[in-house]
Amino acid sequence: MAGGDGSYRLTLPELLGMGKGGFGGNYSAGITFTDVMQTNLKKNGAKIVASAVLIPMAANVVTKLIRKPVILPMNRALKMTGLDVKV
Repeated sequence: MAGGDGSYRLTLPELLGMGKGGFGGNYSAGITFTDVMQTNLKKNGAKIVASAVLIPMAANVVTKLIRKPVILPMNRALKMTGLDVKV
């Protein structure tokens, strides 16, 4: 239930202004929207960075490492069979 699940837990309806407290939701005494955002960034900041930056970088490195020895010969073999398929 938006707005009724704790001061530091921010839901999408609260962010969009559809929660009980309007934009940003309901907070306990003395807690502001900025406090909630800072707390969430402290808790989840490393996960956000890993998901947004490190995982795509690792995927690019792995793709470059396996590209020549695995994918290119497989594509050539499939091309020789006459099928229009690429891996």
